[in-house]
Amino acid sequence: MKELSRSVFPWMRPWVADISVDLGTTNTLVYVRGKGIVVNEPSVVAVREGAQGKQEVIAVGQEAKALVGKAPTMIRTVRPIKQGVVADFDLAKEMLEFFIRRARRRWPFGKPSIAVSLPHGVTEIERRAVEEVGYSIGAKKILLIKEPIVAAIGAEMPVLEPVGNMLVDIGGGTTEVAVLSLAGIVCCHSVRVGGDAMDEKIIEMVKRRHHLLIGEQTAEQVKIALGTAWPDGEVQKARVKGRDSVTGLPRIVEIDSNEIAEAIAPSVRVIVNAIKMALANTPPALSGDIVEKGIVITGGGALIRKLDIRLQHETGLPIIIDKGALLSVALGGGRAIENPGLLEAISMA
Repeated sequence: MKELSRSVFPWMRPWVADISVDLGTTNTLVYVRGKGIVVNEPSVVAVREGAQGKQEVIAVGQEAKALVGKAPTMIRTVRPIKQGVVADFDLAKEMLEFFIRRARRRWPFGKPSIAVSLPHGVTEIERRAVEEVGYSIGAKKILLIKEPIVAAIGAEMPVLEPVGNMLVDIGGGTTEVAVLSLAGIVCCHSVRVGGDAMDEKIIEMVKRRHHLLIGEQTAEQVKIALGTAWPDGEVQKARVKGRDSVTGLPRIVEIDSNEIAEAIAPSVRVIVNAIKMALANTPPALSGDIVEKGIVITGGGALIRKLDIRLQHETGLPIIIDKGALLSVALGGGRAIENPGLLEAISMA
């Protein structure tokens, strides 16, 4: 990807950042300029309920995720980021401060300027919440950057060129379908459906069909092992542990890939419809580019088996699964902060 021109003295420009943050619903990744990705942790905080309603943070990230569904009643696990935006200000502050403190071991030069990727459809209130979280942890400056373009940069798409690029970013809380050209968003359709919604549907299906209660982590593991967007007669099975919803006793049941495909089908359909809507709103001149180059799929949801086959069947277009789907936003943000001209081009006004 070509770089935009830099100032001779880049530190004198307003569009300079030391750290880039992918503040995701599922995971938070931090990229430090000149160092690369230095943090990749679950966006989870564990808190102990204290006297008079006070909360004590006892774990963040991977340590907190290990407690999901396994902690005693006085400890609860919280995801402070929901559907790509701040849902719990205080815990989002604690979480981001923890991750930035770890990242700053690689950036010991005073208060950092931080670039944060945000979904295209965020409201002004949601944007301000992220800025307030950033400034509350001592950032010198907070720059908000457009996540669809950042993800496309991370997927090595030619977004700076005058051609149509179509990207589908399937995250934990949201899916964004964007048509991009000249570092801008031509059209974008965002739906608040992603990997987490699929996990919830799996939990509901297992309870309804097998009378078994399972947790988020088990649902995610089953989705990864058995989930498919294109059932083709090849049936895979897995044994799932949980608690019987009637007797309350531990139990193991066998679940097959057809059941998981049925459970996640509504979420997949929402994503398919979002893609079709974005295609319908794409200017004809750019549609020809997309027909030729295809659609790039990134984000954790891109790893669902046979998603490319399903989308090719639905759209008739070539489908390319990004090889670095889990890291595209973090890598794109990193490339942006390494090039101030690019960072300026993709920043939110």
